[in-house]
Amino acid sequence: MGQLDSFYHIPSALSYTKISQDLNISRSTVQSIIRKWKEYSTTANLPRHGRPPKLTERTRKALVRNATKCPKITLEELRRTAAELGESVHGTTISRTLHKSGLHGRVARRKPLLKGGHKKSCLKFARSHMEDTATMWKKVLWSNETKM
Repeated sequence: MGQLDSFYHIPSALSYTKISQDLNISRSTVQSIIRKWKEYSTTANLPRHGRPPKLTERTRKALVRNATKCPKITLEELRRTAAELGESVHGTTISRTLHKSGLHGRVARRKPLLKGGHKKSCLKFARSHMEDTATMWKKVLWSNETKM
């Protein structure tokens, strides 16, 4: 855009096409830059609409890093981390930030506990096969192995 500065101030008869060919940029880019100059007298980026993000990029990265490093960390601990970095935020904001980064809280499925009957049958099996040799166990096809 620095090359285009000279064209702003000169009331020339150069067309957008000629300027774009001289500067090797698209005609629509030249047109939009000149329109912006005429309307706002600047080519700098103007303020955008909408609410700015509550968390800075630095804080967001720190929260994601802590949550990744310690998967069992609580929202309250993450809030304290954000407060140490100078940002007071609600737990929902932190949760939403982690979701946007691909981190979701999951509750582990409950594993059924072994009952007395299970333990007895397991012990019975172990005692009945104590005398088996290693070669016999190599012939056993284990159900959790996929290779056959």
